[in-house]
Amino acid sequence: MSDEKFEEMSLIEHLTELRKRLLWSFLYILIIFVICFYFADELFAFLAHPLVQLLDTERGQGFIYTALQEAFFTELKIAFFFALFFAFPLIAIQIWRFIAPGLYKNEKNAFLPYLVATPILFFAGGSMVYYIISPIAWSFFLSYQNMGSSGVPIRLEAKMGEYLSLMMRFIFAFGLAFQLPVVLSLMARVGMVTHQSLKNFRKYAIVIAFLAAAFLTPPDPFSQISLALPIIILYEISIYIAKLIQKNNDKEKKDNE
Repeated sequence: MSDEKFEEMSLIEHLTELRKRLLWSFLYILIIFVICFYFADELFAFLAHPLVQLLDTERGQGFIYTALQEAFFTELKIAFFFALFFAFPLIAIQIWRFIAPGLYKNEKNAFLPYLVATPILFFAGGSMVYYIISPIAWSFFLSYQNMGSSGVPIRLEAKMGEYLSLMMRFIFAFGLAFQLPVVLSLMARVGMVTHQSLKNFRKYAIVIAFLAAAFLTPPDPFSQISLALPIIILYEISIYIAKLIQKNNDKEKKDNE
């Protein structure tokens, strides 16, 4: 579809095209959801592995559910979570097919890297939670168990639904936090911010990082600090990226003159 044809499209044609892309996206999610629901046990085992390896499974310590429907709805949540995760690249392609015809070649070249970087950074944030943050956090929380002879015996019996909600909250929090360079560099690209304005806003950004961490993570210092620090580091990286973008924009302006 050429730029001229896209510009001549009526509102109805735009809405029809949007509906087509939404239907394809919904179909992707539905198909992947069915597949993920079939493998829900394996997917839950994958998410539970950081905690299971710390539990005393030889003595029967593991997960429980206290409501008849809890295990079923937990598997539905798992299937939907992974369906969104696996379908996102396909949805991103539909987004690209909808907006690309209305972009000039230089705009396509500028926008495409952000679309590619978004799922990669989200995956990086989720991987950091799974392989680094959660094992340390779960080990800290399990240190409050008292399995010895002295005192009152205290042992964790984790509920499936509660653990899944906590793990998903962690993954979403870090995945969203890792989008910060994409958002700020895109804003710098269109001239909404500059590297100097980001530097001037740094002290407020640090406060916002800790407030966001307090809102998105469980109410314990370790979880909040483990999210706030990456946000601050990513903000510093965004300042550097914004500086490079501004230099490139200034160079293009000089070349055009």
